[in-house]
Amino acid sequence: MLILGISCDYHDAAAALIRDGDLVAAAEEERFSRRKHDADFPHQAIQFCLDTAHAQSGDLDYVVFYEKPFRKFERILATTLQAFPRSCTSFRQAMTSWLPDKLWIRATIQEALSIPSDRILFSEHHLSHAASAFFCSPFEEAAILTIDGVGEWATATMGVGKANWSGRDGNEIVIQKELRFPHSVGMLYSVFTAFLGFEVNEGEYKVMGMAPYGQPRYVEDVRRLVQQSRDGSIQLDMDYFSFHRSSQRSFSLKFEDLFGPPRDPNEPLVLNGVGEASGADPALHRRSQRYADIAASIQQVTEELVLTMASSLYEETRVPRLCMAGGVAYNSVANGRILRETPFEEVFIQPAAGDSGGALGAALFAYHVLLQQPRKFVMEHTYWGKECATGDIETAIQRHNLTAQRMADEQLLVQSVAQMLSRGNVIGWCQGRCEWGARALGHRSILADPRRPEMKAIVNQKIKFREPFRPFAPSILDRHVRQFVEHPEEKNLLPLRFMLTVSPVRQECRDTIPAVTHVDGTARPQLVESAHNPLYHGLIEAFAAETGVPVLLNTSFNLKGEPIVNSPDDAISTFLRSEMDALVAGPYLVTKRHRGFA
Repeated sequence: MLILGISCDYHDAAAALIRDGDLVAAAEEERFSRRKHDADFPHQAIQFCLDTAHAQSGDLDYVVFYEKPFRKFERILATTLQAFPRSCTSFRQAMTSWLPDKLWIRATIQEALSIPSDRILFSEHHLSHAASAFFCSPFEEAAILTIDGVGEWATATMGVGKANWSGRDGNEIVIQKELRFPHSVGMLYSVFTAFLGFEVNEGEYKVMGMAPYGQPRYVEDVRRLVQQSRDGSIQLDMDYFSFHRSSQRSFSLKFEDLFGPPRDPNEPLVLNGVGEASGADPALHRRSQRYADIAASIQQVTEELVLTMASSLYEETRVPRLCMAGGVAYNSVANGRILRETPFEEVFIQPAAGDSGGALGAALFAYHVLLQQPRKFVMEHTYWGKECATGDIETAIQRHNLTAQRMADEQLLVQSVAQMLSRGNVIGWCQGRCEWGARALGHRSILADPRRPEMKAIVNQKIKFREPFRPFAPSILDRHVRQFVEHPEEKNLLPLRFMLTVSPVRQECRDTIPAVTHVDGTARPQLVESAHNPLYHGLIEAFAAETGVPVLLNTSFNLKGEPIVNSPDDAISTFLRSEMDALVAGPYLVTKRHRGFA
């Protein structure tokens, strides 16, 4: 049975294809269109999935959309009419956007895939999130927590999943509690993202990275905005917000009276020695520090809200395993605290936690719940995207007339690259199939030496062209993870496989790997296993043999404002527009000298 899942029309459009319950391919549309967070119908991602399965659209048994558009439209219509006339501009924009296209997604799918209407199914937004986590986990039973901005009406759900691995019947996801719009942890965080001058659905990572440079001096002010009950439910004081009535502005004048004027997105941030610290205007220093303090405050309150929700879910279910999805599940600092501070013994977080993951969840929900087919798939890695094929690499190298040395074997390749990294070179690394989700995990990565503190500035400013306060992740050999980061002995390491939690770096290791230790002494580690990524594992082993440190600095292979590279052409284009020293694509070591193959 071949089932295609689709998500689109808000952000991070994606497609995922399963065959008899096993994942075949999954990819975000942005990787092909090269428009970050592309929300358009994922024509190219769908075609990639079909090509990977050697299938055509007529071979599909079902196509499943990740949410119910009419129910979502009902929420938009109800909330804008409730706020009328202040919402008249927002209402007009919603009608212009929804009536021609978004509402009629069934017709769009039929037109794109030539598939009968009765083979098109619809999930619900948060059920898709829940299924994307639970049916990819190794658990037979688990508590499920989904938190994001908003789906149709729900902004968070708490429930339980049960799976049958041996035969038909018995698969279910039961949603026990639901938070509804406008009361939303995700929207709360996004409002502060906008206030701090960052783009919503993109800048939340920046707020999280900026928070350790501040002090949570505004925590009590943030708490005025949101009240939480013991059962985890929250209620926002809507006098401080305008996202429910405006598409242009998410916070009210009352919000500004409390927190001061919003940050100009074009104004630089000067934080504790990063950025343009020397000689900068003292007033700029003060403003930057205030914004960092606000970031620290909303981050702390968000962690508290999520922790209370997770703890309440455990008290309700008494199930020791937890599955998480939804955009807030990308808040790796909060995830780390769930691991350390709640009774959950095992945690699985969907690596494509946002809307793109809903495409996979929709397909799995249809297969396991609607069709009651038994489970057999566990997501043990994220390498479900486009292959970096040797033939495509050679064609791209020739097109750009670059110097390229084909290494005789993988052992020589990893030894050569390890030596280059140990000497201070920054390497673009493009191997195998592209990652699924927001994290680069050793297939589409930029790599550097974590022992060199200057690598923070070099990679941020000269390679990525992004804010200097942004942290980097350490990729660590699996057997050495607890040597470098503090992780509870009794808790599983699954979230570290996908770089989805933040942990304290051990005090004695912080001077050893300063380039991947954030200002607060933490890191977002990736556990690297030979079984799932043997080449990257071999590279880190070669670097350890060279330096004694089984860790690499890893960041996503992209420039600011661009998606992670997908093809060899994308990798070479990004390589040439940055100050990376070399590119390793498949078996080829590429430099910027124009000579051809060596």
